[in-house]
Amino acid sequence: MPKAPIRDIEIDQEPIRLGQFLKLAGIAEDGGHARELLETEQVMLNGRLQTRRGTQLRPGDVVAAGEQRARPVLR
Repeated sequence: MPKAPIRDIEIDQEPIRLGQFLKLAGIAEDGGHARELLETEQVMLNGRLQTRRGTQLRPGDVVAAGEQRARPVLR
């Protein structure tokens, strides 16, 4: 089965924290949902499991959760 396309999500400045990015990209509904996704090991960052909300993302990093994939890009 093919992977979902990676959506580019515009950010105003770098870095952005993973928890914030999950909300901005619409992967998480709110901060609590972002925390739940991370605590239950459902988030991958550049192909590696990630569990820390405060991880700093840079443009080009790829975040995946479930069927969704997104990456931050500067405006």
